[in-house]
Amino acid sequence: MALFRMRNSGRRVLDDVDVVLADLDGVVYKGADAIPHAVESLNRAAQGARLGYITNNASRTDEAVAGQLRGFGLDVAASDVVTSPQAAVRLLAQQVPAGSRVLVVGGEGLTSVVAAAGFQIVDSADDDPAAVIQGFAPEVGWSQLAEAAYALGTGDDGIPWIATNTDWTLPTSRGLAPGNGTLVSAVHTAVGRLPLVAGKPETPIFEEATARFRAKHPIFIGDRLDTDIAGANRAGIASVHVLTGVDGAKQLLAAGPEERPDFILEDLRGLHEPYPEAEEGRGGQITVGDAAVRLNGHRVEVVREGSPLNLLRAACRVIWDSGLAIYALDVPERLYR
Repeated sequence: MALFRMRNSGRRVLDDVDVVLADLDGVVYKGADAIPHAVESLNRAAQGARLGYITNNASRTDEAVAGQLRGFGLDVAASDVVTSPQAAVRLLAQQVPAGSRVLVVGGEGLTSVVAAAGFQIVDSADDDPAAVIQGFAPEVGWSQLAEAAYALGTGDDGIPWIATNTDWTLPTSRGLAPGNGTLVSAVHTAVGRLPLVAGKPETPIFEEATARFRAKHPIFIGDRLDTDIAGANRAGIASVHVLTGVDGAKQLLAAGPEERPDFILEDLRGLHEPYPEAEEGRGGQITVGDAAVRLNGHRVEVVREGSPLNLLRAACRVIWDSGLAIYALDVPERLYR
């Protein structure tokens, strides 16, 4: 993977990239505030590549998201924002004929996209919908979930069911709240089957983005390994994990093969800085920049401390290459703190 393949230490993350795709919460902003260095770094990236923004949030329209990003100082149009409802409707169009009646569980962020695609929106199973599409909105309650269950019935031969995403949690200003995954799970428990999923970590949202921006060599920036990085890997897109959001050093060291990024950055300034190559030395020692780590039996040893970021990069290489689960290794606490 690119994290450790570079042969030229002067190479940068964005070299040869034509489209930069970025997650939002944890990458561009946290709550109401832009993350330090994110806006200026993305504006600089826009000088050499197309920028797009990907969000699993189904409760807001693309224009609402674009307006928020413009407020931070980014030059963003609604068409630059790819939402999970847009990807879900792309899936929907592959499942049912144009103009079909669709039972929508969700808010304006979803209903507006379904309507714009020419489908007839209904809210009752009695309206004989051809499919059910489900996304998060704060107002979604028992009655909507029940109508979805009535329409879907039980067994595997019912009408198509598409979920915008299955994120278990939703970040709010007061903390983590139940996300769309919990609501989907409620319907799943009632009907005994699972939906098609459009959002991260599934590939439809990435396919929507690459098709819209005609990307040849895209790269995706995220802060969560289980959705952002896993999704980019599934879609065959190079990935950047930035340490400004949810997952940090501890999660990176323990990441399974499907959740390992190509690049690890402290913040988005790293997009424009030379990215150090990893050099393998005697006894399996891995050196990244000014840091060096090796595996001695089942013990991960720091040979040279270096900068915290390069130390993390070197430790990831050693642990990932070992083929051993993290719980089978003795890892110094300072590597994940």
